[in-house]
Amino acid sequence: MDEAAIDRLVTKAFCSYARYWVESARVVALRSDQIESTFSIDGFERFRLEMARGRGVVIVLPHVGSWEYGGRWLAQQGYPMTTVGELLEPPELFEWFTSQRAALGLNVLPPGHDTTVRLLDTLRAGRVVGLLADRDLAGNGVEVEFFGEKTTLPAGPALLALRSGAPLMTCAIYQQPRDLYHAVLQAPLDSTRTGQLRQDVQRLTEEMARSLEDLIRLAPEQWHLFQPNWPSDRKKYG
Repeated sequence: MDEAAIDRLVTKAFCSYARYWVESARVVALRSDQIESTFSIDGFERFRLEMARGRGVVIVLPHVGSWEYGGRWLAQQGYPMTTVGELLEPPELFEWFTSQRAALGLNVLPPGHDTTVRLLDTLRAGRVVGLLADRDLAGNGVEVEFFGEKTTLPAGPALLALRSGAPLMTCAIYQQPRDLYHAVLQAPLDSTRTGQLRQDVQRLTEEMARSLEDLIRLAPEQWHLFQPNWPSDRKKYG
């Protein structure tokens, strides 16, 4: 791809990110019928079948499009989601953030020593856990190949699915023209325990990476990943 084409995609990516923040501020105030009339989804029946089994579902998302819009729509269908939020400073900002998400039907947990236990309890109660997992913020994740280069992705989604027996499904919510949104929910990945936990986490995280790649390729200009994410990035940009 030539530099001009790359520049156009980068510009679209920042425009998409600006749209995301505007929508994050206004989605709380939208009526339920406005959400329903502007949202469509592929793969929802698969999700409902998995939820009917009573094991809960781990939904893994990339930073693509408008994921909080999807969380609001899912809550309206009777499936409120529990997630983990990155701590913000000052603490009052994080409290405001979590209260806004609670109004959408999203239960945001702060990262902490008991977070994994609370997420496992959520799944064992047959409910939904949603996690953004295309960035390894802690830097101690599982090494995988991601778009042709080795990097790390968080181990949390695979660990939760394997320990709870819940299926792991990847999903992205894409912005479309005229204030429309379309979600793609992929088929469940195999979270069956096959051997040692470490090996199963590696296998499932690699499968998750492949599935996230497929979703991102559908709209790379909506991928809001503006931080160094591969070793070559970190070496160049620090």
